[in-house]
Amino acid sequence: MSVPFVVGVGGGTASGKTTLAVAAAAALGARVLTHDRYYFDAPKPRGHDFDRSEALDTALLATHLAALRRGEAVEAPVYEFATHRRAATTERIEPGEVLVVEGILVLAEPALAPQYDLAAYVECADDIRLARRIRRDTRDRGRQWQDVLDQWFATVRPAHIRHLPASRARADLFLDGEGDLAEQTGRLVEAVRAARAARQG
Repeated sequence: MSVPFVVGVGGGTASGKTTLAVAAAAALGARVLTHDRYYFDAPKPRGHDFDRSEALDTALLATHLAALRRGEAVEAPVYEFATHRRAATTERIEPGEVLVVEGILVLAEPALAPQYDLAAYVECADDIRLARRIRRDTRDRGRQWQDVLDQWFATVRPAHIRHLPASRARADLFLDGEGDLAEQTGRLVEAVRAARAARQG
């Protein structure tokens, strides 16, 4: 099995990081591994703080990344947002040539940051992110806009402010989450290809 070139893509909620990560992975023939997969079960989701580090099994993701970097396949958890629990089944992730890891905390977590060969941070204004979050959660997750707004101010925004300095400090590349998707995807793809070429000598 090949040893992957690992790309970390971080940014605030609804910044566009997932969209950029998926688009870049498609262009590179890469797999995407989301930090969201590693949420612990939340039996009482109402009022649960999904934006704190303790809500995610980052230790397991770090273990999986280390295995993938050794060229080993892993069994990644599958998190079901409808039930806020992990599924009984897992998904096998092969190392491949490029692996894109994305999530709001993937650059901020000390256990993950050293494992990236390239780290990108997606920037986006708070008002744009809030509007996107309300649209996504009311449309795709059946939530009421007032609940989304309450959660934003109670946990989402404070967590973003708390983790922003570490995430930005560890980024090698900054992308515009409000910019043209094709252009920003191209910048990320080009950066990955250049970094891989430099590593290969």
